[in-house]
Amino acid sequence: MDAERERWPQRYQIRVRGRLGQTIRSAFPGLQAHPEGGETVLTGVLADQAALYGVLAEAEALGLELVEVRRAPLAEPRQPSS
Repeated sequence: MDAERERWPQRYQIRVRGRLGQTIRSAFPGLQAHPEGGETVLTGVLADQAALYGVLAEAEALGLELVEVRRAPLAEPRQPSS
């Protein structure tokens, strides 16, 4: 099973309902927040599974409605120069 374990750190996108103000965004240091429609997407690299659970627990403690959690590539692909 060790060979099947995922490698950390991992980059995540965590989508919550509503637009978060600066005070609530400050509860998620190290994550960037950007609004999309009526939701906010928190994006960042998390060191391990405990860090992911910590972010999710903080969202729950703040009463945020979780819409989606998605693992994303660590590095964004570079666009070819023209």
